[in-house]
Amino acid sequence: MLLLICPVCGAEGDETDFQYGGEAHIARPASSTPEAVSEADQYAYLHVRANPKGLHHEQWLCARGCGKWFNATRDTVTMEFKAFYKMGEKPPRTPRTRSAKP
Repeated sequence: MLLLICPVCGAEGDETDFQYGGEAHIARPASSTPEAVSEADQYAYLHVRANPKGLHHEQWLCARGCGKWFNATRDTVTMEFKAFYKMGEKPPRTPRTRSAKP
């Protein structure tokens, strides 16, 4: 079971209280001129994702709390969350463990 803490409202719970949104910090192709976006760039944006062994940055939705999206850094080996941070913020340089309260 994954335990998460929303950095926006402080809601705590397992993964059933939140919604996974995929890899964080994905650069979207320029949408002001969509005709200039190549098929390869569009394909990469929609389908190509990192699948690291180790630290991975993800997006999560606080479904039963504030309803806001946030980012999390999770170790894919241990499944332990190392950090939670708001959208628009950069990931912490040194991820720290922050577990849910018992």
